[in-house]
This record gives sequence, C-alpha cells and structure tokens, in this order.
Amino acid sequence: MSRPLTLNREILRLAVPALGALVAEPAFLMVDAALVGHLGTVPLAGLGIASAVLQTIVGLMVFLAYSTTPAVARRFGAGEHKDAVSVGIDGMWLALGLGAVLAMVGALSSRTLVDLFGASAAVSEQADTYLVISMWGLPAMLIVFAATGLLRGMQDTVTPLWIAGFGFAANALLNLLFIYGFGWGIAGSAIGTVTAQWAMVAAYVIIIGRLARSHEASVRPQREGVRGSARSGGWLFLRTVSLRLALLLTVGAATGLGTDELAGWQVVFTIFSAAAFALDALAIAAQALIGKGLGAGDLPGVKKILGRTVAWGAWFGVAVGAVIAALSGVIGLAFTGDAELARLIMPALLVLAVAQPIAGVVFVLDGVLMGSGDVRYLALAGVLNLVPFLPALWIITAVGVTGTAGVTWLAVAFFGVFMLARFATLGWRVKTGRWLSAV
Repeated sequence: MSRPLTLNREILRLAVPALGALVAEPAFLMVDAALVGHLGTVPLAGLGIASAVLQTIVGLMVFLAYSTTPAVARRFGAGEHKDAVSVGIDGMWLALGLGAVLAMVGALSSRTLVDLFGASAAVSEQADTYLVISMWGLPAMLIVFAATGLLRGMQDTVTPLWIAGFGFAANALLNLLFIYGFGWGIAGSAIGTVTAQWAMVAAYVIIIGRLARSHEASVRPQREGVRGSARSGGWLFLRTVSLRLALLLTVGAATGLGTDELAGWQVVFTIFSAAAFALDALAIAAQALIGKGLGAGDLPGVKKILGRTVAWGAWFGVAVGAVIAALSGVIGLAFTGDAELARLIMPALLVLAVAQPIAGVVFVLDGVLMGSGDVRYLALAGVLNLVPFLPALWIITAVGVTGTAGVTWLAVAFFGVFMLARFATLGWRVKTGRWLSAV
C-alpha cells in the first residue's frame, strides 16, 4: 500500500471523528441562537453580546487543549504512555483551578462586561441574565478542553465525538424544555447549556479514570506537571488574546451599527464558528500526527503530514464554502424566521463562503505549528495580524455605514483582511522550515 494512501487514511481516521466533536461545540451556540432567536431580536442581540464575552474567556483558555495534545502526542510517539496520560491529567487539574476562579470573577463582573458594549438597556439585561448563569459552566468547558486534548494526543478522536454528541443532544433537549416548557426565556437556555456541560465532564472523568488505571498513571495533580502545562500554554494564551481581541472589536463595531445589525452579525458569526470548527478538524489531525511523529523522530513523515493536510484544508474549504453559499438565502430564516434579517445578512454570508478555502489552509497551518511546539511564533504572528485589520475596522466604524452594507463590510474586514493576514504570517513561517526546530 502506498504511503500517501496510508497517510490519507490516518488523517481521516483522526479528522472525521474530530470534525463531529468540533462541530458539536458551535452547535451548542447554534441551538441557543435558534431557540433564543424565536423569542425576539432583543434576546438574540443579548445572546450575541453574552456569547462574545463567553467565547473570549473560553478562547483565552483554549491552550488547555492545544498545549495538551502535542505534549501527550510526543510522549505517546516515544512510547512513554504512562507519562502521556499523566501530563494530560495535570492539564485537567489546571483547567479545574482556572475555571473555578474565572467562574467566580466572571459572575461578579458580568454586568460590567456587558455594559462595555454600549447596547440598549433591554439588550444588556438579556445579555447579563444569560452571562451570569453561564459563568458556572466555565470550569466544565475548560476541563472538557483538557480532557479532549489528552485523548487526541493518544490518537483517539472517537471518544470525544461520542461525548460531544451526548452533550449536544442533552443541550438541545434541556434548552427546549427550559425555554419554552418552563417559560424561563433566555435564562433557560443558559441553564440547559451549563447542565449539559457538566454532564460531559462526568463522562470524561469516568473514561480517563479507566485510562489512567490501565497505564498505571496517577490521577492526583503533580505540581511540576501542572506548572509545565501552564508554561507551555503561556504563548498560546498570548496568541489567543490577539484572536479574541479581533472578535470582540468586531462585535463592538456591529453593536455601534444598531440592534438589527448586531443580531445579524451574531447569526453570521455563528455560521463562521461552525465552519471554523469543522475546518479545524484537519488541524487537529495534523497536530496529533505531527506531535507523534516528532516524538518518534520521524521528520520526513512530519513533512509529508504537512503537505497532505494543507491540501485537504484547501479542498475542504471549497466544499464548506459551497454549502454556505447555497444556503445563504435561508440561513437567516432558519435562525429567526425574520425575512428582513435574512436579506440583511445574505451578502455577508457569501463573503464568508468565498473565504473558506483560505480559512481551511489557515486553520491547518495553525495546527501544524502548534503540533511542532512553535507557539512563540504563533503569539508574535497574532500581533502582526492585527496591523492591517484594525485600520479596516476603524474605517467601517468611522464611515458609519449601516444595514446590509454595514454587515457586509464587517464580513470583508474579518473574513477577508484578517484571514489573509493570518494566511501570510503562517505561510511564511512554514515555508522557512524553522518550525521544525521549535521543539
């Protein structure tokens, strides 16, 4: 059997289940947006602000998965399975500690965070209600990140798929019951999501406990291991700050355009999140395989993984973009039932569709550099990516364009200018070959 065919199958073996698990995360938001959207434009706009805050907090902690996967994978590739499981469990303990602190601070400062967006009193009230409740799901979300990273590093993406599917189903049913059955409105959506998140944690604890016993790994936190997880994630934390800053500033710009534009951008961004996580499945496969290859000292194999996953990323982006373009006229109706809002966001969805092939390559390259441990460069590149994006966003705000044109130009700035900047900085690094010596 030829090496390319074998590699393709290995990528698909990891990427296909990872795709299902990754899509489940934005699917949580999509269910929330669809159910809350039918309560009205004001609750949906409030959800947009609350989601931006939550995704920023959670996104800043995503290093718990991204630093755990390559660390576990390198030890797994070197045959050190006990140490691989141990370093992953240390990451879970770190996640629990960080999550508990963030939940307490976040719940106390919820209204202050919401008021930063300058939305109307009605929208801010809805956002605050959702955010205060959702903060208590933060520890669960972070533990799930670390646990998922552990299993990915062990070359297992199937188990996270099953757990994510279970969580998605529970989230949908609980939200439907709490929002409409009990009449709790946007608060019911938050309660349902938090409950589903902690149920996922329970499933991971059972599975990883069994894994630890089979490899004779300790489930107690190891001080040096927790510190190591924190150190390795530091650069990834800084890298994510730049990404989340871009997201927050875009939401802020959308808020300034008006309530309808903010609600419309929430729908567009929800679709982007779903597409981004779907495309990121290939990055997860690349990250796990490259970490394993580097642990085994197989540099030629690592280079082949790079080429193959980049090609898959581009073509997968074409496919995802085609789906978004085909559905651009009905996506708005599916979320809100509002024909006017559907017309408002259709051009922005088409911009998103066109950008998907570039996005597919960007996400893969991001995963490649994470898998190689080139996290310092990722942090520095994140700052460079803001240089062309911030002026573009400022121009849109200064001109004061609103309605369909306003949402469309926001899409051009974020999906066009910002994504192309990421493509340039990541592509240059990979071309130099310096990422191979970053470990």
